[in-house]
Amino acid sequence: MSQELFNIKGKVALVTGSTHGLGMAMAMGLGKAGAIIIVNGNSSQEKIDNAVVEYQKAGITAAGYKFNVADEDEVIANIKKIEIEVGNIDILVNNAGIIKRTPLAEMEVKDFRQVLDIDLVSPFIVSKHVVMGMIERKEGKIINICSMMSQLGRNTVGAYAAAKGGLVMLTKNMATEWARFNIQVNGIGPGYFSTSQTAPVQVDGHPFNEFIVNRTPAAKWGDPDDLAGAAIFLGSKASDFVNGHILYVDGGILATIGKPSNEQ
Repeated sequence: MSQELFNIKGKVALVTGSTHGLGMAMAMGLGKAGAIIIVNGNSSQEKIDNAVVEYQKAGITAAGYKFNVADEDEVIANIKKIEIEVGNIDILVNNAGIIKRTPLAEMEVKDFRQVLDIDLVSPFIVSKHVVMGMIERKEGKIINICSMMSQLGRNTVGAYAAAKGGLVMLTKNMATEWARFNIQVNGIGPGYFSTSQTAPVQVDGHPFNEFIVNRTPAAKWGDPDDLAGAAIFLGSKASDFVNGHILYVDGGILATIGKPSNEQ
């Protein structure tokens, strides 16, 4: 019975921004649990094709679709293609996003708007057009990838934090409007994870590495695979009465004010 709660075998899961990084880690987790993975990206078809091969090597059924999640026309066209070529989308993970590390007083308005467009507006666009089918079928799972930065501030990430804070409230409002159709909308808030992007600062003695290790009760960076369980839980029947919740996967950072500098 407990295993059946987490059974997502044969479910179609669209994971935006899933050609690499945390998006790929969550999609891998869903795929290894039996879901059919729709790989999305917007940089190049070659990168999508290479990612699909990686999923297939892991024994996962996967198909790739290149489209810009912030372009409504492209989203509509590709959702129709996915539904025809693969099947109805049962699980949507809105993961695609960008960050621009610029102090707010120095940031161009166009750059601020671009971050909001991709990190906040695109989850609205994709969800709006995926949820139509979910409403018809009276079931579906939407997972918005938020961030600890929806709860905390940090220098140079003001636009990103504003977008992720907005995504938390968008998640709650989606849940409010769509729960009556047996659709659950929740979020995952990752902490600091070990990826190719963070590798340059993950060395002993680097100030930011020391900051993260000392700031995190788990005393380490997260492994991307640590996100798989959260994605499977929120994509399965196990979360059927969980709605509008943000599950922070952060090693305990948000649970503490931090330890004194002289604490061993």
